[in-house]
Amino acid sequence: MTPARAATFARIALGHVTREYPHKPDHIMAGDTDAYLPREIHPIFFGSFDWHSCVHGYWLLARIQRLYPDIEEVAAIAALFANAFTADKVERERAYLDRPGARTFERPYGWAWLMMLQSELEIAGSPHATTLRPLCDAFAQLWRDHLPMLSYPVRAGTHANTAFALILADRYARVCGDGRMQTLMAERANQWFGADRAAQAWEPGGEDFLSPTLMEALAMQRLLPPDAFASWFSGFLPVLASGTPETLLTPARVSDRSDGRIAHLDGLNLTRAWAMRELARTTGGHVRDVLEASAREHLAVALDEVAGDYMGEHWLASFAMLALTGLD
Repeated sequence: MTPARAATFARIALGHVTREYPHKPDHIMAGDTDAYLPREIHPIFFGSFDWHSCVHGYWLLARIQRLYPDIEEVAAIAALFANAFTADKVERERAYLDRPGARTFERPYGWAWLMMLQSELEIAGSPHATTLRPLCDAFAQLWRDHLPMLSYPVRAGTHANTAFALILADRYARVCGDGRMQTLMAERANQWFGADRAAQAWEPGGEDFLSPTLMEALAMQRLLPPDAFASWFSGFLPVLASGTPETLLTPARVSDRSDGRIAHLDGLNLTRAWAMRELARTTGGHVRDVLEASAREHLAVALDEVAGDYMGEHWLASFAMLALTGLD
């Protein structure tokens, strides 16, 4: 990661977080009166094609502002944030959750990214953290309420993936001191994943942007004590040191970047690289070598694809930032 690359990512995000159309809503309509214009019902997160991508576009900008405060684009980020993060707009975003049909709105992907955004603002000591907190508190409570009800984890390679939400929410819980959330997530992760052994890694799926296998491993790395994780991981991917499963370690091929769902595979290559680099930090020997080598391969094929077509451009830079700078 370099200041020049940060500036490029900032320009990409600044170009889409306030771009209202095209727009893909997560919105249940019970009647004609529920029709809406994106900017009216979501006064902050109306851009970037969909609500969750707008949220993590703001997270990307907040992280760039914190890590690269001297680049030229920071002035535009500051102006955007001053306009977006007002008490009135935050309350209008929060009030959307009171709608009868909003119980599953952006669950859990958007919830987790909103918590990530809050954690980034908190770490930076931003005054906007206080302004945004009521919205984040609402999503954090929805997540705490949802975890005990979720009998089985969602293992999809897309937005509903439970492990990915655990990872981002854990970062929020650590930063904001939410020990209750951390304890609950650790308990649920053990119940869902604790007995998993010899993962087959039947992936990628044709529209994945998350690796179910690696997201599960990364969630367990975050939530288990180090010794417990080491024991679990050796059983979960027991032949990783020999380069198996190959499907997990081979970058995905993207056939058409103008197709929004096929373009997910660029994201898969970036999130795999991110997860492998995180996992390599707490492993050793050949396993670490395999993870680091595969992460480099995945980055090599995906890093230059974050811009070019709007179907990828409205979200990929966030995952490139994760891959290059890590979770914390």
